[in-house]
Amino acid sequence: MLWRLACPETTGRDDPLFNPLADPNWASLENTRVLVCVAEKDFYRDRGWCYFEKLKQGGWEGVVEIMESTGEDHAFHLMNPTSEKALDLLKQIASFINIRHKA
Repeated sequence: MLWRLACPETTGRDDPLFNPLADPNWASLENTRVLVCVAEKDFYRDRGWCYFEKLKQGGWEGVVEIMESTGEDHAFHLMNPTSEKALDLLKQIASFINIRHKA
């Protein structure tokens, strides 16, 4: 429901904005580095891992990393932004961006 509110023109869960692998041109991603973040109990966890594996093995020329927050659910970092795991996620994202910025 939130996805439809944020993106009223969506075609659903396989909209390329929500599921990048639904885009037939996914391998033409212009970024050279991607960080995929998933949560262990998130119902979209498998989709995140699939995206990670596809980028890692399937014709895209960049570097991909994945971070999984154990014991957490979908949007945990929004529900409790000061929790230890939310802060760990923020640190990992900041580190990823800073490494990119220095390169």
